[in-house]
Amino acid sequence: MMLTKSKRASGTGQGKRPEDRSLAELLQDGVVVIDKPSGPTSHQVTSWAADIMGVSKAAHGGTLDPRVTGVLPVGVGNAVRAMDALHYGTKAYVGVMRMHGNVDPKRLMEVFSEFTGEIFQTPPMRSAVKREMRTRRVEALRLLEVSGRDVLFDVECEAGTYIRSLCVDMGDALATGAHLQDLRRTRAGALTEADAVSLHDLKDAFEEHKTGNDQLLRSMLRPKEVLVAQIPKVEVKDSAVDAICHGASLAVPGVVAIDEQIRKGDPVAVMTMSGEGVGLGTAMMDAQEVLKRSDGFAVEVSRVLMQRGTYKAAWKSAT
Repeated sequence: MMLTKSKRASGTGQGKRPEDRSLAELLQDGVVVIDKPSGPTSHQVTSWAADIMGVSKAAHGGTLDPRVTGVLPVGVGNAVRAMDALHYGTKAYVGVMRMHGNVDPKRLMEVFSEFTGEIFQTPPMRSAVKREMRTRRVEALRLLEVSGRDVLFDVECEAGTYIRSLCVDMGDALATGAHLQDLRRTRAGALTEADAVSLHDLKDAFEEHKTGNDQLLRSMLRPKEVLVAQIPKVEVKDSAVDAICHGASLAVPGVVAIDEQIRKGDPVAVMTMSGEGVGLGTAMMDAQEVLKRSDGFAVEVSRVLMQRGTYKAAWKSAT
């Protein structure tokens, strides 16, 4: 729930609600969710999507191994700045773990329970990150079906959790060994399989767009704000927006409303009164303290998501 600090003024008439953006605007600052096929790398799929749409800048949100399929959010144009927001949310997968020996069903259930919650992981050899022990949180780990030595499961976990390593570690706990046989990502942040389209479908939609029929392509493109759906939010006055776009931290007087869950040190998304993403940052106060204070800084902004000049400047630089 959002707690109101300042009276919600009618605004200055600047900006635009994300859902009101034109197709041209979405092609410069939007997100398409690709249903990644098995075989190509995430980078290749992103490059193909960019070529189809004729955009020069694109980036994906969370690498999938070549053999892994499923939800691959691709940001185009200015939305590339917002792709890091997916690191603050959770992701979901369905996969098959192949055990290297026979296991008592009761023991298998016990191990699934043991690997739910906070776990320790070392990234696999083929990963691009430094191989050192770290903690990750598994929100849910469910055993769906067992066929011989193959175990069908689904998992909801913190971004950056390696499912391949999870299967290896569970195999060690089972004392038989195990490996990941197959994997599909079903959700990244708030984006699910229902949002995903194939590269072929994207190509067909863009060809339709060339003939003047924009409906299909528009249905595939989403505003970049979908990337921050899972992050607690702070709503700001129009007068504070451009200063943030120039790298300023968010001062308490600029706050209109704040998510009641926010605690000092939490990641937050800074939003306009129209629902536009302005920036990502770290809360410098609890929500309740922001409501009580009349000065100080509420959010230290680390990533600006909005172009400078979108809102008129209501501040003066030091001379």
